[in-house]
Amino acid sequence: MDLRGKVAVVTGSGRGLGRAYAEALAAAGAAVVVNDVDAESATAVAKGIAERGGRAVAVAAPVGPTATADALVATAVEEFGRLDALVANAGVLRDRVLWKMTDEDFDAVVDVHLRGAFTCARAAAARMREQGGGGSLVLVSSPAGQRGNFGQANYAAAKAGVVAMARTWALELARAGITVNAVVPVAATDMTRTVPAFADAVEEAGRTGAPLPGWLRRAHGLGSVEDAAPLVVFLLSDAARGITGQAIGIGGDRLALWAHPREKAVAFAEGGWTAAAIAESWDTGVGAEPEPFGIPAPTPPGA
Repeated sequence: MDLRGKVAVVTGSGRGLGRAYAEALAAAGAAVVVNDVDAESATAVAKGIAERGGRAVAVAAPVGPTATADALVATAVEEFGRLDALVANAGVLRDRVLWKMTDEDFDAVVDVHLRGAFTCARAAAARMREQGGGGSLVLVSSPAGQRGNFGQANYAAAKAGVVAMARTWALELARAGITVNAVVPVAATDMTRTVPAFADAVEEAGRTGAPLPGWLRRAHGLGSVEDAAPLVVFLLSDAARGITGQAIGIGGDRLALWAHPREKAVAFAEGGWTAAAIAESWDTGVGAEPEPFGIPAPTPPGA
């Protein structure tokens, strides 16, 4: 994957998955605008890329406000002459069950994950359409957005919205040659520790430094942040020019294409349905195989 000549903005790239994305893109030849709310972290990542022969510049700013999105795009153009890609990765957590979640908890997460992806994508798309030649938008989602997760209504809603925006923008930006995809990574990070299904494994790996077991990497796609980076490199490459409007999962040894929401079962009643008719037919009709929800807990082989 040769990304020489391409310029990418990666939000929330001072640590974790964002850092892995930025470093992998730079290693493939792209110039990178490293963004993080933590100036020290952003500067360290950009410096490390430069020391390895890559090109990077740091911008310390919180994602969400339009001013930040505009500044990130402007920096890409001023420093490197153009903008070819945006990886909207920045995020925060404020985990609480519904009855304990405050307005501030909800707004903080939605503002960074959902509004931040929107403002940054809008600014990036405007620049890409102006300069011509197409481009790539990669929006980072989560299994929580696809399946739900206990205590993460704000995060799950935002991440589900990210995938919906990717599908919509894939339609809107097709004529401009701009691809839009969502990635659904699973990796051992500080944020993953909040997912009960993965918490024990992530904690054990962090405590001992031991690699995650093969069954976990394969069955549940849980690996390192570096395992998730190749998908982003691929989506920004010319090899992925025909791929748009998709939600693609990666983690550990696993690569997956997530299905779009669709009707699973359909039944008809002449003249329309009554509540009593729905109740009578539910268990043997459209409700015979209800959909699962929540992220399943990993189960070791033989357990």
